[in-house]
Amino acid sequence: MTPTTVTSAPSPAAIAPFPAGRGSMASMIREFDWASTPLGPIGEWSGTLRSMLSFILEAPIPLALLWGTDGTLLYNDAYASFSGERHPGILGQKIVDAWPEASAFNAHVLQEAFQGRSLSYKDKPFTLRRQGGAEAVWLDLYYSVVRDRRERPAGVLAVVLETTDRVLLENHQRTAGKALRDSEAQLQALTAALPQIIWTADAAGNYDFFNERWRELTGLAPEKTDVAAWLSVVHPEDREAAGLQWRQAIQDGAFYETEYRLRRADGAWRWYLRRALPVRDSQTGEVSRWLGTCTDIEDTVRARMVLRQSALDLEARVQERTRQLEEEQQERLRAQEQLRQAQKMEAIGNLTGGVAHDFNNLLQVIHGNLELLGRDVGALPAALKRIDSALAAVRRGARLAQQLLAFGRRQPLQPEVVNIGRLVGGLDEMLRRTLGEQIEVRTVITPGLGNTLVDPSQVENALLNLAINARDAMNGAGILTIEAFNVVLDETYTRLHPDVAPGPYVTLTVSDTGEGIPPEIIDQVFEPFFTTKPEGKGSGLGLSMVYGFVRQSGGHVQIDSVVGQGTTIRLYLPRAASDEVDAPPAPLAVVEGGGETILVVEDDDAVRAVVVETVRGLGYNVLKARDALSAMMVVESGLHIDLLFTDIVMPGPLQSTELADQAKQLQPHIAVLFTSGYAENAIVHEGRLDPGVELLTKPYSREDLARKLRHMLSRRASHTRARA
Repeated sequence: MTPTTVTSAPSPAAIAPFPAGRGSMASMIREFDWASTPLGPIGEWSGTLRSMLSFILEAPIPLALLWGTDGTLLYNDAYASFSGERHPGILGQKIVDAWPEASAFNAHVLQEAFQGRSLSYKDKPFTLRRQGGAEAVWLDLYYSVVRDRRERPAGVLAVVLETTDRVLLENHQRTAGKALRDSEAQLQALTAALPQIIWTADAAGNYDFFNERWRELTGLAPEKTDVAAWLSVVHPEDREAAGLQWRQAIQDGAFYETEYRLRRADGAWRWYLRRALPVRDSQTGEVSRWLGTCTDIEDTVRARMVLRQSALDLEARVQERTRQLEEEQQERLRAQEQLRQAQKMEAIGNLTGGVAHDFNNLLQVIHGNLELLGRDVGALPAALKRIDSALAAVRRGARLAQQLLAFGRRQPLQPEVVNIGRLVGGLDEMLRRTLGEQIEVRTVITPGLGNTLVDPSQVENALLNLAINARDAMNGAGILTIEAFNVVLDETYTRLHPDVAPGPYVTLTVSDTGEGIPPEIIDQVFEPFFTTKPEGKGSGLGLSMVYGFVRQSGGHVQIDSVVGQGTTIRLYLPRAASDEVDAPPAPLAVVEGGGETILVVEDDDAVRAVVVETVRGLGYNVLKARDALSAMMVVESGLHIDLLFTDIVMPGPLQSTELADQAKQLQPHIAVLFTSGYAENAIVHEGRLDPGVELLTKPYSREDLARKLRHMLSRRASHTRARA
């Protein structure tokens, strides 16, 4: 409470008792002979004191003024009611005399207050003499220091809120747990539902409380919302039914639930689920209050409408199918099963795809510090061996995260127009070395094989995963057949496989002569972490990674297997009409920096520290910032920056892509390199990296970073010379 200034502190002597009598506290104050009290002279301070008394007397809650060091007691009608039979005898007495049962406590309050300290207590227990006998009470107490014009403590303003009923109710519920179980359950439910709109009404349905969510939604003041105001923000089409249902619920005293649209403060309409529970008197059983919530169900309603329409469409298709031959009926049932499986895999992909962000950041910190540590320990063989072992574990973790991202379709693909036949031919020697001499590799590439738009490195990874799985299924000996041919998937096929669109495809097929897959588990083989291999022999992510990559590339995967004869997996990749691009140049050798200035922007403190040290160790001048706004201040300072190296995910209002655009406007020569632990919509659309965007995926090594920085800075220098 704001301290109140008085012109002069009164004498510490107690005020003579006020005249006993009937009537309000205000009338008693007016009848009192102020001039005869030790509070004078009146002219010096009575205006301020009377203002405070006026505030106290008009307040609806118990307020008392403890005046002077003795705590002379002045209070309002609400406090008089709290005092019970003590009133009016205690008016004007010292607080320690007025309430002898709490004299030590009140003496402590006065002592603390005149030291300039305000106090507060929650559910403070007392045993007080009221209503003819001693009784246990609980109080919320708030004491604020009242100061004179010289800022010296002159008194204490006390707010007294009795919480006995609530405390007893809570105690009773904890011990007995039955009499007030329903009402307490509703209170707990409302407390737990704070993000929702919470409201209460009396037995007649008159609203007496809305939480702040109501103001945020409608712009209406909660304390001024009545039935008419509530109906004014209900959609006109829903208003009559909503009002009628509420009146009916009040009349019946029954649980109330309805759905309607509410108008937001910006004028938009959203669907809400409105519920209310009647709270009944434990003695009479009559409804005493209503406790209610309003929950935003806009997304649910929209989804329900879509599902309803989908159900109608499905019903129409089913009715159409029933008029066809039994063979077509079987095709429809298979299509439904295929759709269910595709949706299941999609859901699992969404779940696993979100794992890698923090994991890759952690791996980046570990990898970077291990590399820095390796440079620090010098030529200690044992230490270097341990560091190499740890780095190998980090690389395995990175591959695991990459496989999760691939299955979740969250990896940023860099597709190129390539010929699958050429890729397979280039991998032939590596496959033979990997699979061993007892595996016969047969390769069949159809003449005139079309091109496809895919990420070539992901195709190579997928083929290698399938080949290794086939080798394990054949126990290291057998025939592996790799085929690539053109195919056109027509509508008959796509009706049976709803996850693929009709059109021309290039098919990459891997077949083995292994033990095959039992039919009861074949639908699970693309699920993450599912494996038929012995423990420790596989992560269960190889096939799931292949599935995710192909689906993210707009393709389709099919598996056929016969137990004892082998398995065939077909990858359908969309055919591209464009010509194959030239092979990329060989990667640059690892080189140190050339004195250029690099601005490192990273919100993770640990990642930023290791990246800055690594870049500085490469010989570059390094500037650093923890977010895009801080980085923009560095750019705007005029310092020359050759390359901006920024994480994609940035806290604050300025996004990393906006930072890059604004930096290029201020310093057109600047190069931009993004980094991230997982694909972001900011630079990846439809699963593909935006044209012209350079990305270094976490975790990366010092070698990867050095090569990427040198490549971009060299290319920037070449462009600058060309423009000159």
